[in-house]
Amino acid sequence: MGANKAFLEMDGIRLIDKTLACYRQIFSEMIIVTNDPAAYLEFTDAAVVTDIYKGKGPLGGIYTGLFYSQTPYAFVSACDMPFINMDFVEYLIGQTNKQDVIVPETADGFQPLHAIYSQNCLPSIKRLLLADKLKITGFYRDMRVLTIGEDRISPFNPDGRLFHNLNTQEDVNNIQAARPKEQV
Repeated sequence: MGANKAFLEMDGIRLIDKTLACYRQIFSEMIIVTNDPAAYLEFTDAAVVTDIYKGKGPLGGIYTGLFYSQTPYAFVSACDMPFINMDFVEYLIGQTNKQDVIVPETADGFQPLHAIYSQNCLPSIKRLLLADKLKITGFYRDMRVLTIGEDRISPFNPDGRLFHNLNTQEDVNNIQAARPKEQV
């Protein structure tokens, strides 16, 4: 995209600000995993860390966040998901028990960048990273996975956008252009 998606604006609010405002209401610890830590220095209430294994994409980011987490479970989301629903995140948190992964599954498949991971996942993720096998769900077979199906997702996702991510400025423009029609 040519720009840091976390700093894209929707309705005059940067995605990172919207996301962190939600997280501040739920979590006592927030970790931002980035390869550009200087861009996030303003967020003094979040730990800003860089990838332990460089160039390993989202799987490397999940590993790094879990590694630095002070809690046994961590909710992981991408920086470009503008429709995070606090109630759904809290619902996912309520599902933690003896699982290692709590992941929504829709008709499109798993939503691994909107999921909860246990620190028990660290050895399996590390093994994949070292083998340069970077598919996030590649370690799921080694873990106790609880999938959250569409029937349990739909009450939190009435407009079907919960897992929508923004990849281009055009995506942002299309969402903003559609808003007035939704309100009519």
